[in-house]
Amino acid sequence: MKKDEIKNLIIKYGKKLYEKNMSPATSGNISARYEENALITASGTCLGDLEKEDIVLIDKNSKVLEGEKKASSEKNLHNKIYELRPDINAIIHCHSPYTSAFAVCHIPLSKPIISENVFYFGEIPVADYALPGSEKLVDNTAKYFLQHNAVLLANHGIIIGAKNLKEAYYLTETAETFAQIYINSMILGGAKELSEKQIKEIYELRNSSGK
Repeated sequence: MKKDEIKNLIIKYGKKLYEKNMSPATSGNISARYEENALITASGTCLGDLEKEDIVLIDKNSKVLEGEKKASSEKNLHNKIYELRPDINAIIHCHSPYTSAFAVCHIPLSKPIISENVFYFGEIPVADYALPGSEKLVDNTAKYFLQHNAVLLANHGIIIGAKNLKEAYYLTETAETFAQIYINSMILGGAKELSEKQIKEIYELRNSSGK
């Protein structure tokens, strides 16, 4: 895919995140692989108002190769995930309200109450808190991607990786909806969890579909 095509997709899904209130104001960042490097949103940009000049090209060491703006402060985390997971080609980090509520409470999204969440995530763990943009955040978070495709950042938000931007966006919506259902179920007295047999069947279905 050409560089401008990837930028257009970043703009498209950034706008969707903003419109769904999953990335308010200048929060959140998006990246995608481009050849041996990555395109990432610039620091301090609103995902709902992105223009092509708000997306910069960085190398594996997070050095800006193209663009006049400063790359997102989370650039090192994105690059580390790409290093650990060759199958991940796009990453979304946002402060979606419901998933972030679990992040600030340090509660993983692990209860098997929705078949879709079990299918796509298994569970979404919580990485220990570290200052946003810090190397400690990279150390605390990236390691979870060896086993997971989504991680809650304690007192921060959520980060999700996928094979492309479209899938990363859909997974972000899926996680946010699950978190909302989870909270609503607690208000109603607590959800009934899927049985071990039902969970096994979902995993078998996932494996047979190649997910």
